Amino acid sequence: MSSLTVNAADRQRLLDSYPDVFHRSFLQRWGLLLGAVIVLVYLALCFNFFKVIPTFANGNWDRASIYVQDWYSWRAQPRLRFVDGKVTPQWTSRGQYPKDAVIDWMRPTATGGYTVTYGSDADRMEVTPERVDVYLGGTLYPVEISGDRAILPPGAPAVMKQDDSKVTVSFGFEGQAEIRSTQVYVQRRFLGWANFFFDTQSPFWGKSLVDVGGLMLSGDRIDPKQSNASLALDNFLNNASWQHGDILSKLMQTLVMAFVGTLLASLFAFPIAFIAARNITRSRPANWLTKRLFDFLRSIDMLIWALFFTRAFGPGPIPGIAAIFFTDTGALGKVYAEALENVDDKQREGVKSVGAAPVVVQRFGVVPQVLPIFISQSLYFWESNTRSATVIGAVGAGGIGLKLLESMKTNADWDKVAYMVLLILIVVFVFDNISNALRSRVMGKKTH
Repeated sequence: MSSLTVNAADRQRLLDSYPDVFHRSFLQRWGLLLGAVIVLVYLALCFNFFKVIPTFANGNWDRASIYVQDWYSWRAQPRLRFVDGKVTPQWTSRGQYPKDAVIDWMRPTATGGYTVTYGSDADRMEVTPERVDVYLGGTLYPVEISGDRAILPPGAPAVMKQDDSKVTVSFGFEGQAEIRSTQVYVQRRFLGWANFFFDTQSPFWGKSLVDVGGLMLSGDRIDPKQSNASLALDNFLNNASWQHGDILSKLMQTLVMAFVGTLLASLFAFPIAFIAARNITRSRPANWLTKRLFDFLRSIDMLIWALFFTRAFGPGPIPGIAAIFFTDTGALGKVYAEALENVDDKQREGVKSVGAAPVVVQRFGVVPQVLPIFISQSLYFWESNTRSATVIGAVGAGGIGLKLLESMKTNADWDKVAYMVLLILIVVFVFDNISNALRSRVMGKKTH
């Protein structure tokens, strides 16, 4: 194995011939390290300024855990009120059970109270107006009710806590309870989404999907005025708890907002971009004014436009369409103008050489070059606006975004929130694939 040596003359010749390689500046030698140090210092300052670590340390993670559980499960939340020496159940508006239903985990007792079971008889509560006997793992912890407060028993485990005048009991995933002087607020949790297909008023409630399918295909008519299949569809869409019909209608409204807003922006930006392009319109003032118009329209965020138009026209899809139209006109106009300024002038000059009018020159010399780019960009913006329309809907522009915000505000419909988020994800996934396929076809690429 031989080694290569360089004499002094060759070394000097290389140094003279390539000074930029052998005599690098300070920034060339240390720029990367210096940039990394600046970024680290900046991140440290941001962490300190925004109090990131204390925020995470003081976060209410227990509440966050409950919200996450609510996404894939449901809570029955009766209030067992103490009235005239008896325990009277009162249910929330979601109404997971029909009136006078026999509930296996909440049974009345002979003394006028109720037994609430959490998973097994070893974890349960015996509720009476004078005392609530809490059993955890089979061990009794009696909670006395005296005057205007519930009293935590001595030796109670950590899952039982005294909170002012009430006692809270956690049964893990199965649920929890708040024992007060006037009532016991029960939260009983189950996996899945309760009454997702049919509410308690539907004749199909409580039936399995197999039984429902059999009734729809061959069973006797439940309602003489319509078929069982039509009745099942009507009951599903008008489900009082889940409101499928309203949610799907709002989802379609969101899609219409995204499509119409993007379409109008594309149609409006197309001709204006020809004025903004310097090689098409030989007028500096016209170029400058149209480009500043595009800058103005896109510099204001779509959410701000939505707030402005919501105040002007009231809630509904029109403000959402207008917000998308204004923002995308600026963004698409800029993209279109840049594409026009990079066209091949030979094709345009060829059309001009045969004496064609200026409009014909643009039609046959420019448009064929930029049209695939224009369509591709419009499809991309349409895909993006499908997501953005959800956000602007939350500020009053209509669509599923507003419905999503309403469910979040109740603080009890997180399963419905999960349902709408799932619908949005499916729609975005479908439209993303459609947009990609159309862009590939427009740009002349094969799809795999």
